[in-house]
Amino acid sequence: MQLNARIPSGPIAKKWDRHRFEMKLVNPANKRKFDVIVVGSGLAGASASATMAELGYNVRCFCFQDSPRRAHSIAAQGGINAAKNYQNDGDSVYRLFYDTVKGGDFRAREANVYRLAQISVNIIDQCAAQGVPFAREYGGVLDNRSFGGAQVSRTFYARGQTGQQLLLGAYQALERQIGLGNVKMHSRTEMLDVVVIDGHARGIITRNLVTGEIQSWTADAIVLATGGYGNTYYLSTNAKGCNVTASYRAYKRGAGFANPCFTQIHPTCIPVSGHYQSKLTLMSESLRNDGRVWVPKKKGDPRSPKDIPEDERDYYLERKYPSFGNLVPRDVAARSAKYVCDEGRGVNGPGSHAVFLDFADAVERLGANVVADRYGNLFDMYERISGDNPYKTPMKIFPAVHYTMGGLWVDYNLMSSIPGLHVIGEANFSDHGANRLGASALMQGLADGYFILPYTIGNYLATAKQPKITPEHAAMKAAEQAVRDRTAKLLSLDGKRTVDSFHRELGLIMWDYCGISRNRAGLEKALQLIPELRERFWREASVPGSGEELNPWLEKAGRVADFLEFGEIMCHDALQREESCGGHFREEYQTPGGEAQRDDENYCYGAVWEYQGVGTTPTLHKEHYQFEYVKLATRNYK
Repeated sequence: MQLNARIPSGPIAKKWDRHRFEMKLVNPANKRKFDVIVVGSGLAGASASATMAELGYNVRCFCFQDSPRRAHSIAAQGGINAAKNYQNDGDSVYRLFYDTVKGGDFRAREANVYRLAQISVNIIDQCAAQGVPFAREYGGVLDNRSFGGAQVSRTFYARGQTGQQLLLGAYQALERQIGLGNVKMHSRTEMLDVVVIDGHARGIITRNLVTGEIQSWTADAIVLATGGYGNTYYLSTNAKGCNVTASYRAYKRGAGFANPCFTQIHPTCIPVSGHYQSKLTLMSESLRNDGRVWVPKKKGDPRSPKDIPEDERDYYLERKYPSFGNLVPRDVAARSAKYVCDEGRGVNGPGSHAVFLDFADAVERLGANVVADRYGNLFDMYERISGDNPYKTPMKIFPAVHYTMGGLWVDYNLMSSIPGLHVIGEANFSDHGANRLGASALMQGLADGYFILPYTIGNYLATAKQPKITPEHAAMKAAEQAVRDRTAKLLSLDGKRTVDSFHRELGLIMWDYCGISRNRAGLEKALQLIPELRERFWREASVPGSGEELNPWLEKAGRVADFLEFGEIMCHDALQREESCGGHFREEYQTPGGEAQRDDENYCYGAVWEYQGVGTTPTLHKEHYQFEYVKLATRNYK
């Protein structure tokens, strides 16, 4: 595997403009000769499909939902970052760049992050022009709020449903191109393999989830916009359909997978309530603008929060990090919540794992109406789930798996180590390092789809000069048959256990040994348990029904089988990285104060794994990071 990041030369502020000029272009009249496949229809996939179709390419977009509108991007709540400096509080493109590199604990590629900060200002204009109903101040100008890891207000929002509103904008652009015949949409269709011919990605194999039909599709370039792999943990804030299958199948075909252990545990989620749960619910980080996080100073305090006086409360984030307070980055807030609960100060009963997020001061200072304008739908959601009224009673929250910073390795052009296979949004590894700052996921997805990929994919198409192929090509037929064989193998499973029971067991292993914190003994234990669980899955699982019908058990089985292989790679990655950085916290490597302790001399790189077979340790390749514009330093939010 050859890793060439293709970072342009020159000053960082001019790299992207220079690169766009130096890239080869495709003549407008020639664009209609090229076919592009996009897998995924969330913010990244929908925006990329719409933009490339607008440019003139023939686009096929695939999603497993019944509509592109149901992509998981709708679940994003709090906002989208942009360095507009509307508040005149000192923000700039460089500050957003710096905050993102620092927030990711210096484990991201500088050039990609700076480009993201540059493009952020265009995204807001694009979305406002589409009619996205961003919150506005009384005079009509767009409003901002703060998010963790920043001391400026740069987050644009639409109450607590920003992701949904942004996706509707991208969806409308996509539907327009579908109506014009420039995009052919394939919903309820799941990608099950990518086909590589003569070293280039040239097609995919799909299964129609309604009819069971397995088909081959060819193109001149493939784009994966399939999200993250947080559901490896079973319980997460992700929709149940979110999975690693597309990315993992590309990895098995030769695409490098980078930093899979970099997973984000979001500090602001509704706590687990019982073993019967199938997912968790996020409470937006935006709530930490006005909510104060605290626990009782006394262990096991049984009193109601309203009966605990102010001097007996520990506002631990404000105490430990006075400069940032409740708006420290997610990894710092999540670990801090774990620490106070481990001390026995959780607020959800004996042995509980929950802390308070209290809005009493905000309601008193601003009034309930203003708080409702900002967060009303989130408060309503919390009350429906928990039965408590957040205007009167503090929310109970605890960290949960949310986002994955790792993903398929890509170069500056967003192309993987397989030529022609481009990867965008959460599915790639490129921008967030070891910890994503809040409100940056939507920014990256739209930057990749609207403003980066449409340029860079043209450069590939203009230079690759690959011959046209059809689904009848021998490699396509061989891949299609492999998918049929795997489907038949899954359907032959006639054991006594449900697929979900294996997924839940895997999730517990991952949470216990590769969760908020990790250590060598635990990771080695996980690497022993996961292969044993995988072997039992293929012997004891039950997959009812047939392959020629709508069969959710077959869908789940294929995805869980991939999770059972992929979880092992995550643990290998966490084991080899003998440092703590961002969301990867190795207990052996921490400061006396319990903060992450990086090892820049030995681990300042992206860990890129190459597939060597199921159950075999993959080969590690390293992309060493060079920091020319941001000085490597210990993160300090105090």
